[in-house]
Amino acid sequence: MKIEQSIYPYNPELSGLPFRLTGIGGSRYQGSVSRPEGYRWHQILYCADGEGVLEYDGKTEELHKSTFLFLPKAKPHGYYPSANLWEVNWIAFDGKDCDNTLAALGMTDIIVAETDDTAYMEEIFEKMLASQKTDILYSGYTCSGLTYDYIIGFRRLFSADADNKKSRQLSMLMPALKYMYDNYAEDIPMTYLAQLTGVTHQHFCRLFRSTMNMRPNDYLTGRRIDEAKRLLEENSLSVADIAEVCGFRDPCYFSTIFRKYAGVSPAAFRKGRQ
Repeated sequence: MKIEQSIYPYNPELSGLPFRLTGIGGSRYQGSVSRPEGYRWHQILYCADGEGVLEYDGKTEELHKSTFLFLPKAKPHGYYPSANLWEVNWIAFDGKDCDNTLAALGMTDIIVAETDDTAYMEEIFEKMLASQKTDILYSGYTCSGLTYDYIIGFRRLFSADADNKKSRQLSMLMPALKYMYDNYAEDIPMTYLAQLTGVTHQHFCRLFRSTMNMRPNDYLTGRRIDEAKRLLEENSLSVADIAEVCGFRDPCYFSTIFRKYAGVSPAAFRKGRQ
């Protein structure tokens, strides 16, 4: 939807509404914006075409076509085009129950979400814009409900985007995870796991921790302990032999780590399973 305008509806009688559209607009050639103290209202921006860059909290994020961006009010930020064309549509909003609802939805910080399906959000945006142009008496009430729908639509988008990112990260880590699972008894260099993943050592460690909520060494230790539990239950190997089979070179260290993970010593675990 190609638009080149900004509308800022004002009606003090609507100040008590739970959600209130305070601005709507767009531009095919979005310029640079710098807000060191943030904006007075919450915003959701939609990159309809072209490319831009978002800066906040010392971070830089590229914004591509079909990217949605939530900017909470009073959050310092800036953005600017990185191509000749950067088409951006936006809404601004507030309301009596807005802050509490956003907090309940986990929307308290800047959120960037990409999607391949923009039809639902575009339809709501068009309804809000049309209401502002044609429905003088009731546009504030109509847009109150549509603003809520738009917020919920964005919430679904960024939840789906987070799931997709998680899936992509798991796919990247799968060669390393499989190698650790199959070769748990070996001394495995993190650099080798990074090579399997196709990233640098530092990136691998960050990626693993953000995806698995643990460090690679913690995952490997957990795998070794799981195998040790199986061996303690199923055969009569000594604790020292099981430690070695599972990749622990020091039986005393093995017992310490086993107790940390299982809550009991290897001997007590075996006895409790007999």
